[in-house]
Amino acid sequence: MNPTVALLLAQDGIATGAIYALLAMALVLVFAVTRIPFIPIGEFVVYTALTLIAIQANQVPRTVWLLIIVGCVAFIADVAAFIRERERAPGGGTAPLWFSAAQNLLLPAAIAAIAMLLSQKPRIMPLDMLMAVLIVVPLAPMIYRLAYQPLVSANPLVLFMVSIAVHFVMIGLGLNLFGPDGDRAEPYADWQLELGGQIVRGQVVMVLAATAALTVILYVFFARTVPGKALRAVAVNRVGAQLVGIGTAASGKLALTLAALIAALCGLLISPGVTLNYLSGELIGLKGFVAAVLGGFVSYPLAVVGAFIVSLLESYTSFWASALKEVIVFSLIVPILLLRTFLSRPDMGEH
Repeated sequence: MNPTVALLLAQDGIATGAIYALLAMALVLVFAVTRIPFIPIGEFVVYTALTLIAIQANQVPRTVWLLIIVGCVAFIADVAAFIRERERAPGGGTAPLWFSAAQNLLLPAAIAAIAMLLSQKPRIMPLDMLMAVLIVVPLAPMIYRLAYQPLVSANPLVLFMVSIAVHFVMIGLGLNLFGPDGDRAEPYADWQLELGGQIVRGQVVMVLAATAALTVILYVFFARTVPGKALRAVAVNRVGAQLVGIGTAASGKLALTLAALIAALCGLLISPGVTLNYLSGELIGLKGFVAAVLGGFVSYPLAVVGAFIVSLLESYTSFWASALKEVIVFSLIVPILLLRTFLSRPDMGEH
């Protein structure tokens, strides 16, 4: 390996690491607030990318109909919960039901109408990207309502099993929505930069710039806004947050929505450079999961460091031992889990 090849591999590793870092931060966010290991995050990456590809082909994405169906099921679940609550305490208001109708029925219908209207218009890249995000991200609070909210008090192992089930359901739905073939979006940037004799692709610059901007936005959100501070409070002390009037169900929905938004933006960033199909989200999400594990699922900076370790290791092992790169990357989990086990049980070292 000569220095030129090493720099090219480092460039790819850094660009990929930025994507894994965003996914790792999203996973840490969801776990801190809800104790949910959000395994299906990779599917939100792929759904957004493939939805964008369908929009660019002047089609109405099938994810629009998925959004409408899941919204109807979520609304039915809310109606059933409302009826049970009225039986226990007659005379309650209907405000939650109206809010559910707006979120689960009116919003998907409006998005579907806009998607059908835009399919007849000339393509505008920023508008196509926004539309893909608007179609996919609202699925997150609906999934939280149907899969996780009924088990909000369950232990993390149960939530992990539910996440795996949601992951496989979304893979099966992805096959029906997008088909088995892979595709990639139209490129956003065809320019290049020359830095110190090294060519840097415009797509890489866009990924790094978007990652930096999103990191700053997340910092401001958690440090300066009321919803961000509420999420931090739930992460620190769930019971205490409930006692001061912070709704944990609403916090869970918001956390999953933010994670889905981050994943959707990752899908937009990688869609022009990588051929994706309905199965691609599995590996993407698991590598973000490995990065989050390296950060202990508690530290955003450590998760970012873990993401770049994973991406650089993947990049260089793809050159030296491409057939084993996935094995090597996922093997990182074993020593980290062993180390955390010994650190959490000091007496184990005495036996």
